[in-house]
Amino acid sequence: MKQENIRTYLALSFAMFFWGFSFIWFKQANEYYPPLTIVFARLLISSVLLLFYSWMKAYLIKISRKELLFFLLLSLFNPFFYFIGESMGLSRVSSTTGAIIIATIPVFVPFAAHFFHKEKLSWLNYAGSVISFTGVLFIILRKDLSIAASPTGVLFLCFAVFSAVVYTILLRKISFKYRPVFIITIQNLFGTILFLPLFLITDLKIIKQIPFSTAAILPVLELAIFASSFAFIFYAYGIKKIGAGKASIFTNTIPIFTAVFSIFILGDILTMQIVVGILIVITGLFLSQIKKGVFKSTESIHQD
Repeated sequence: MKQENIRTYLALSFAMFFWGFSFIWFKQANEYYPPLTIVFARLLISSVLLLFYSWMKAYLIKISRKELLFFLLLSLFNPFFYFIGESMGLSRVSSTTGAIIIATIPVFVPFAAHFFHKEKLSWLNYAGSVISFTGVLFIILRKDLSIAASPTGVLFLCFAVFSAVVYTILLRKISFKYRPVFIITIQNLFGTILFLPLFLITDLKIIKQIPFSTAAILPVLELAIFASSFAFIFYAYGIKKIGAGKASIFTNTIPIFTAVFSIFILGDILTMQIVVGILIVITGLFLSQIKKGVFKSTESIHQD
């Protein structure tokens, strides 16, 4: 294997590793801080880091007023709506369940692309979507068909999935013009601004009463530095080298990373039902991403 290919696959593997770990870091941070504080802090820190990186790489360019408004709309769906759904959902369900539901984003993107952009779908896309959704139901439903996870948490996570799908469709309009890292930098910056009023109104008084500790701040820093910064840089590098279609397949490993980490770090119990459900979801995800005359997203990046 060529050295360049090794670097590419290592970069993508590290990106998935960090995104898989992000669900664990959120759970650890949520033991001390409310969800909105975690999101605001990780976006603020990540924005500073990515702005510095983009400045060092000379990626920063002028944006027209019209496209600036489009970036604002893009940021409204991701990270603003997406993180509201993900953070509120993860505070109510296990990290593994959250990762599985979020991992279905690539399943629904082709259908949205078919509706808005008239992209063609193959029977494998339909089959993959049905199989993947069945896997999610297998995980969250009990034998009496009641929901094993928090219904509110599942709804919040579904809202996050919906927001990410809309974001991906919108992203297609500018993904050819701007570098992926630049797009993430701007949307994180706008996301920070959008979350600031919510943070000041709902969480500022709360966090003033929380004593500073390494155990509390460390997972927030890990989310900002590794999940919201390095992971996107690595993923953007992978897309540049092997294309979005091949790179996006790596995202199917995120729930597996999360499930393994949850056992050893959070002490979660991995039941046979969850194992089977994960296998079903992953199978469906792989089928749904087989590109044969199907929507090929130039940018399937999501915020994890």
